Amino acid sequence: MSGKADPRPAGDGSTSRTRLDRGRGALGPALELVHTGRAPTRAVLTAELGVTRATAGAVAAELEALGLIRVDARPGAAAGSQGRPSHKLAVAEDGPVALAAQVHADGFRAALVGLGGRIVATAPGCEVVDADPAKVLASVVTAGAELLRETGRRCVGAGLAVPSAVAEPEGLALNPLHLAWPAGAPVRDIFAEQVRAAGLDGPAFAANDVNLAALAEHRHGAGRGARDLLCVATGHRGVGGALVLDGRLHRGSSGLALEVGHLTVHPEGRPCHCGSRGCLDVETDPLAFLTAAGREPGPEVSLLQQSIDLIRHHYDDPGVRTATETLIDRLGLGLAGLVNILNPDRIILGGLHRTLLDADPDRLRAVVADRSLWGQSGGVPILACTLDHNSLVGAAELAWQPVLDDPLGALT
Repeated sequence: MSGKADPRPAGDGSTSRTRLDRGRGALGPALELVHTGRAPTRAVLTAELGVTRATAGAVAAELEALGLIRVDARPGAAAGSQGRPSHKLAVAEDGPVALAAQVHADGFRAALVGLGGRIVATAPGCEVVDADPAKVLASVVTAGAELLRETGRRCVGAGLAVPSAVAEPEGLALNPLHLAWPAGAPVRDIFAEQVRAAGLDGPAFAANDVNLAALAEHRHGAGRGARDLLCVATGHRGVGGALVLDGRLHRGSSGLALEVGHLTVHPEGRPCHCGSRGCLDVETDPLAFLTAAGREPGPEVSLLQQSIDLIRHHYDDPGVRTATETLIDRLGLGLAGLVNILNPDRIILGGLHRTLLDADPDRLRAVVADRSLWGQSGGVPILACTLDHNSLVGAAELAWQPVLDDPLGALT
């Protein structure tokens, strides 16, 4: 504070409090607008919320008092703009964070993620995943707790991304196919127990990694503004899919929707873990690419990174180019089938699929347009995911959601 006398007339505090009371139901929507970058100024916030300027000001001030956002003390206007300048709004850079954790076939990682999808700190990743989920989750939570101690940040909760369908409401990892974990492992309860044991505040959540990648991209990345967003991605092994409808993640009746990895794209292809053959899961993942390119996977880096590096640095090799084109064609077949069923207004691709798109975007888009009813007439945009570590950011979104729903209740 400046130490100057308060110039406001007596009674102004009660007036502001009355405005805030009227706008208390707008705290959550206001925070979400700032969190997703849709309200960069108080004027935009006022318009988006449909409230008076005074009420919007009181709401913004309360969110700032909670340590969640910053309101620029000096309003400014862009060059050439007309009308009264407006205060800029931004998430608080030193505000609370969520603990985000991700486990995949090639290791696990912990991070702290603030509002706005900002990764504040990450712990060094581990490349060995034990067959006991409790040991793995204890290690990743310990790493996250150390980050919290180092940064001194307040923790609002914790989220976990796993390479498996997670059944609701039990929080069971039904098919961790590329981990040695038992099918049906109660990962959410195990994770929550480890979070409590570490003395961390806030609730704990768990969900499928591609679902969380889609959620993060919809709020902060390539999916922003889409109404019906389809996300398809290769993790370190296998293929996953997710759908965001009208801004909400579509989970299905029990959290198991969009198991796109088991669409058949090559009937005579490789045997799949599900018992079928030629599924997207085993025809377009990093191991499939390395095999098609005639390369023996090495132990030095993940299969995903080996595949990406091969395409980026050796695309002029005929074997690499042929393997890339083969995977693009099979991925395109799968996407075309999904377009026919779901009619999304945007498709985003992650992991190795993002690199396939970058290598030959015209080929992939042509396959989808050729094989889909609506692709020929509408031309569904196919874009690359833009967020680094989007599954980690999405895991944090789970933990941030109670705060977005009720900032005052969650933090006080």
